[in-house]
Amino acid sequence: MAIHYKIKYAPIYALSLLPLPFLYIISDSVYIILYYLIGYRKKVISTNLKIAFPEKSDEEIRETGKKFLRFFCTMMIESAKTLTMSEKSINNHFKVKNPELIQRYFDDGRSITLYTAHQGNWEWLAFLPKFVPHQVTSFYQPLSNSYFDGLMLKIRSRFGVECIPSDKGYRTITKMDQEEILTLNIIIGDQRPKGKSSSHRIPFFGKETNFLIGADRIASKGKHVVIFPAFTRTKRGYYELEFKLITDQPIPKNNFFVIDEYAQQLEEAIKSAPVMWLWSHKRWKQVK
Repeated sequence: MAIHYKIKYAPIYALSLLPLPFLYIISDSVYIILYYLIGYRKKVISTNLKIAFPEKSDEEIRETGKKFLRFFCTMMIESAKTLTMSEKSINNHFKVKNPELIQRYFDDGRSITLYTAHQGNWEWLAFLPKFVPHQVTSFYQPLSNSYFDGLMLKIRSRFGVECIPSDKGYRTITKMDQEEILTLNIIIGDQRPKGKSSSHRIPFFGKETNFLIGADRIASKGKHVVIFPAFTRTKRGYYELEFKLITDQPIPKNNFFVIDEYAQQLEEAIKSAPVMWLWSHKRWKQVK
């Protein structure tokens, strides 16, 4: 099986074998092409930043957008590197500041919903099985391209994360809860709801914003602890993850305080490091 995936994804696998300094030369080259030649999502990025930071000048918005896109290219190349990173390298580049918070709730027999976002290097949450003692799961939306869908699944599951299609997430996690399997469930909550998806509308950066309903219901059903993982980047390629409690109390039905608190903690994390959030997706309805 190992040989099979190395052959199937040979170009990406070969790329991932390069040292990070070389990979950063590649990512910087891609950034130059995307920003200066293609103008990748410049309007969306600029509009989002102006909504979030109306006090910033046009020059500050432009500089933040440029830094974001360079970070985004960096993060993508770091994701490819996940295919071949050694345990020693992971421990060097990825630190968990307070793993004892997770352990405390596992000791109490509590599963955890890790209510995360497109903040920091979210793809490196794939390393969490090396830092927590129980099953780690992650919801994902299957990609239309089967080749890249398989590649992303390989990257995300390499260290033991069980990847679950989002449309099967509720049933799968409920079944694990019923079987008393302790889990840490990674659920991204900052996508913009589409179509008739159930949502909860609250202020986010001063704008009324729809957030998906789902993580709160899964946590409520399974009596999970809900935690927000906040990334900081100490330097290029080096991240620290801090677990921040959202709630360890029972979650009443049809009460959205978990989403409210999540949105507040996410906003604080973005404000502390604006470059490390996904400004290139259309988060607000106002963005055309």
